[in-house]
Amino acid sequence: MTKKQTTLKNSFTLEGAGLHTGTVCKVCVQPAPENYGYKFVLMDIEGQPELPALADFVTNTERGTTLQRGENKMMTMEHLLAALYGMQVDNARIEITGPEVPILDGSSLPWVTAINKAGIEEQSANIEYYYVNETIEYTVPEKGIEIRIEPADEFSIDVMIDYNSKVLGNQYARLTSFEKFETEIAPCRTFVFLHELEMLHKNNLIKGGDWDNAIVIVEHAVSNDQIQHLASLFNKPVIEVKPEGILNNLELRFHNEPARHKLLDVIGDLALVGRQIKGKVTAVCPGHMSNTAMAKIVRKKIKDLKNSPQPPKFDPLKEPIYDINRIKQTLPHRPPFLLVDKIVDISDTHVVGVKNITMNEPFFVGHFPDEPVMPGVLQIEAMAQAGGILALSTVPDPETYTTYFLKIDGVKFKKKVVPGDTLVFHLVLDEPIRRGIVVMTGHAFVGNTLVMEAHMTAQIVKVK
Repeated sequence: MTKKQTTLKNSFTLEGAGLHTGTVCKVCVQPAPENYGYKFVLMDIEGQPELPALADFVTNTERGTTLQRGENKMMTMEHLLAALYGMQVDNARIEITGPEVPILDGSSLPWVTAINKAGIEEQSANIEYYYVNETIEYTVPEKGIEIRIEPADEFSIDVMIDYNSKVLGNQYARLTSFEKFETEIAPCRTFVFLHELEMLHKNNLIKGGDWDNAIVIVEHAVSNDQIQHLASLFNKPVIEVKPEGILNNLELRFHNEPARHKLLDVIGDLALVGRQIKGKVTAVCPGHMSNTAMAKIVRKKIKDLKNSPQPPKFDPLKEPIYDINRIKQTLPHRPPFLLVDKIVDISDTHVVGVKNITMNEPFFVGHFPDEPVMPGVLQIEAMAQAGGILALSTVPDPETYTTYFLKIDGVKFKKKVVPGDTLVFHLVLDEPIRRGIVVMTGHAFVGNTLVMEAHMTAQIVKVK
């Protein structure tokens, strides 16, 4: 069943320090209209420019995801976007003061709590999904990174991490339904290795890092001097290493909390696709770089899809508009040269015709005996016959007219058509019919695959 888009019932505001800048930033998340998606509105910049939360604008993925358009930049939004996406909020206007989304407790839980308090309401427009119809992969073999999306009826994620860590070991996390996001994924906090902290500080990162917003993993023995230095770094009087190899700043919420947090990051970064995905995601050693690289690949596929012809939708169980008998009443063609079996859709400007290809077609006797392939010229003829029915539907007594080719342009054959295929022709008038001249663009599909296309010009001629 088609689901409707959603937005917030009420706005909510949260405030806190940015993880890397340390700047106190305020975020007000507002309801938004249908098909708005997620947009950041930079309230402290003149003109309050909008920055769409789309992978097209990702410019940096070091320890977080950064969006930038022109001079306008926003950092570390993945936990907020994961909360919106995971709670199935489709449209939200995110007004922010400051350069970075607050880190809060290092998870998505504060955002989810605020979303629940604000409420979610259904809108009128349907959700426009991206259906994965072929496996998409992004890999960095030398780093062991792999992210893959396979066709599936619903969205799910499997994540595996391996940092060669005796503390973490190999960890695995899974999300099979967004109904479990709030309880099983949203509470999971970011993590960092102790040996990374000094480097991050030297590179002007984690200025907003706090004792309460990250799991600190300790791989090796730590001297008293290092402990004291770390205590001063976090402005804490006492620091110790727990037996399980983490600092005593917090208790783990799940035994595999780091893997679950990586899954949370995958959701937040894939939200930058700008559309809900129907597919199974598998991520091995993911990070913001690989996540956003995959989001960019999917974005490109969506753009290509918009710019490419799509197979017409029709119900094969529904009675055809023209069955074979009505087609014979309209067209002068007869077997073995009648190449349209039925018309399933027709209007003043378009037609959808169907031709079932069987091994009994006479042309397969010689084309070719050992590798039967429907000749391209007959694909064009079949398409033209479907177009002829559209043309003749515009005259009051079609049985007294026929159509003749004047010109064929831009013919492209994309894939072989073989016995067992069902050819679906979709033809659209390029301009109104004038003085009997018909100009059409046609596409032929087998399933979801475009197999042939052509531009055709024909003339309607009275023959009786």
